[in-house]
Amino acid sequence: MIERRYADDLELTADDADGVNRINADEGVEWLYSFLSADKRKTYCLYEAPSAEAIRRAAARAGLPADVVVEMSATVRPDGSMAPL
Repeated sequence: MIERRYADDLELTADDADGVNRINADEGVEWLYSFLSADKRKTYCLYEAPSAEAIRRAAARAGLPADVVVEMSATVRPDGSMAPL
């Protein structure tokens, strides 16, 4: 999971996303989805990647912030059950 903070409102085009996805593929990283904050200045992004370093490399190449990178090990469901990732 990555928290990204932006100086300005995030504006993302399909071409922008395609460029990010190509860079990610070079690093073995897959962008699954992102949540955008109400003020459009933060995203919380879920990725699959071989390592946190691969995510940081892809972000640097794409010119994107990667302020906080947290490795996830499992999901927790509302019923309290857990499933490994």
